[in-house]
Amino acid sequence: MTSQKFDTTCIGNAIVDVIGKTDDKFLADEGLTKNAMMLIDKDRAEDLYGKMQSSLEMSGGSAGNTAAGIASLGGKSAYIGKVRDDQLGEIFSHDIQAIGVTFETAKSTNGAATARCLVLVTPDAHRTMNTYLGACIELGPEDIDPDMIASSKVTYMEGYLWDPEQGKEAFRKAAAISHSANQQVALTLSDSFCVDRYRDEFKEFIQQGVDILFANEDEVKSLYQTDSFDEAMDAVRNQVDIACLTRSEKGSVIVNGGDTHEISAEKNVEVVDTTGAGDLFAAGFLFGYTNGRNLYDSGRIGSIAAAEIISHYGARPAVNLQDLIASKM
Repeated sequence: MTSQKFDTTCIGNAIVDVIGKTDDKFLADEGLTKNAMMLIDKDRAEDLYGKMQSSLEMSGGSAGNTAAGIASLGGKSAYIGKVRDDQLGEIFSHDIQAIGVTFETAKSTNGAATARCLVLVTPDAHRTMNTYLGACIELGPEDIDPDMIASSKVTYMEGYLWDPEQGKEAFRKAAAISHSANQQVALTLSDSFCVDRYRDEFKEFIQQGVDILFANEDEVKSLYQTDSFDEAMDAVRNQVDIACLTRSEKGSVIVNGGDTHEISAEKNVEVVDTTGAGDLFAAGFLFGYTNGRNLYDSGRIGSIAAAEIISHYGARPAVNLQDLIASKM
């Protein structure tokens, strides 16, 4: 087996989050689908940004959040994602490297600007995301570092990156390298609307190249086109080695062949902003899994990390997760 330099390498859309409060009326007036991620162009991004209340800008992106969470837990993580050599690109690069993540992807020197996601948070803590992908769509197979992938116990990829064709090719290249090195591949489905767009392609990729699948309840039900969580859970059971299925306040379920591990959600958490909950659950699980924890304990670490992230605005940890886990387990 190839020597292991990283616990996890995460591949995804490198995005700076712009987070602001709003209400249901604003969403309705703007024709936005609550609690979903919508892709928008640069003009729409500028229009929405101009209508938002005062906002908080911080590095985000689903897989980037997961890489940051792993680093905060004390794990060794790397990240592959595309930014432009502009102000937001510098913010993204600084933030992810400052938390301890290896990030070496070459910046674009021309073309679209660094991506941004306008995150509108309603009083019920749900988030509606409007994403201008910008430079993200330029990530391609040439950005995949073979040595980085081969030396990572797990390569983790976000479903959002399936939108651009080059992103799909990057996924396939990374998965092939990982498996050739006897390592594992993980995928998060990211969003039920993303699943709706690529259901058949996702199913094929999952069967051929995914060892660990992350999905929330809506996403896995969408994947198998059922209204029953139990039916979806049974359908995914034989498709991957491990399926990590999150259910918000109902906790999570880890499925491994015939084994099912149910993990309760953390208690007494004041929910402020659900942005990044799934990303940090994945971070906690992958940190535990790649460092020898059993599936239940890995899920518990994921649950604790997710609870921390929803207790404040933004999708990056506000405390040292390694210390938090030590205090709770």
